[in-house]
Amino acid sequence: MEQAAQIDDAALERLIPLFYQRVRADAELGPVFNDAVDDWPEHLERLVAFWSSVMLTSGRYKGNPMIAHLKHKARITPSLFDRWLALWAHTTAEVMPPAAAAALQTKAARIAESLQLALFFRLDPPATDGGAR
Repeated sequence: MEQAAQIDDAALERLIPLFYQRVRADAELGPVFNDAVDDWPEHLERLVAFWSSVMLTSGRYKGNPMIAHLKHKARITPSLFDRWLALWAHTTAEVMPPAAAAALQTKAARIAESLQLALFFRLDPPATDGGAR
């Protein structure tokens, strides 16, 4: 069975709440997420829509994850991304068929890389020639 047939909105609606239940209970991730999210039911709906759009090209998600994460930049560290990805890998492997879990893990790693580049990567200012002409 191909991965697309193994991932559907019903599977995402089971996976996402379970995963974020674990995130909220995590000693390091929980405080950051619980402080950032005011309405968990609404946020979970948005996250299911996000993953539906990413994995199924459903177009359900209408937000900007980069802007959402930039709002919380002061509390987000690279180690939190690693912890999130490890928990995601564990949860997807536990509840999804292997090919679907692998696809979700690969996509999450790419998204995390993009977010980290936006949050943490800094270009040095261009070198000047010291005014020499």
